[in-house]
Amino acid sequence: MGLAKRERNHGAPARHPRRGLLRWLLAGISLLVLTSVLQVLLLRWMPPLFTVPMAWNWVSRPFVQGSHPPVRYHWIPLGSVSPHLRRAVIAAEDQRFLHHKGFDLVEIKDAVADAVGGGDCLRGASTISMQTARGVFLIPSRSLWRKGLEAYYTVLIETLWDKRRILEMYLNTVDWGDGIFGAEAAARAYFKGPAGDLNRSRSALLAAILPNPHRFSPLRPTSFVRQRQQRILADMPHMPLVR
Repeated sequence: MGLAKRERNHGAPARHPRRGLLRWLLAGISLLVLTSVLQVLLLRWMPPLFTVPMAWNWVSRPFVQGSHPPVRYHWIPLGSVSPHLRRAVIAAEDQRFLHHKGFDLVEIKDAVADAVGGGDCLRGASTISMQTARGVFLIPSRSLWRKGLEAYYTVLIETLWDKRRILEMYLNTVDWGDGIFGAEAAARAYFKGPAGDLNRSRSALLAAILPNPHRFSPLRPTSFVRQRQQRILADMPHMPLVR
């Protein structure tokens, strides 16, 4: 009996450790995908209590400034945001917002051409959807991993949210300065009033600083910001009003 048992054990195929590792890896990836889908799906109806960049800002800034900076963030429905600001942001950041699926191939081509030709150094190809993806779910960084995750979350929000929700999320979470997140916080910080009261000029000014809100200020606009403001004002009447 002992000999027969040893023969059966000897004949049994050995388990390959790489197969077990692969199964664990696939299970981990599946769990991450499911978690991210549920995360995005939940935010289709609920406003976030905070975003990943807000948390990162709160955690990391003490190492730079020695204290926790205040985070100003006030969620408001899209209908409570001035229609001027809604149009201004689309004019400034993503004029084909309603017509693409998250990635504006025309703008990507133009941005590459500008970069090669030494054009506007602040011009980018990020759509509102892409900016929303990184402004809600990702820590600030410039790694390839982050770019890949940004594209992944862009596909998710374009699939699970409508354009109205994407714009609403963007306007409530976009970084508008030092510790200032969203339209309501920006309007109150810079102009001492609610986002619903912003006029055309102030809306265009707020949109004009979005390429770098930590370098530019609507209270002390540079000539570059003023030029952007004038272009945005000229484009605003042609922009759709997302309600």
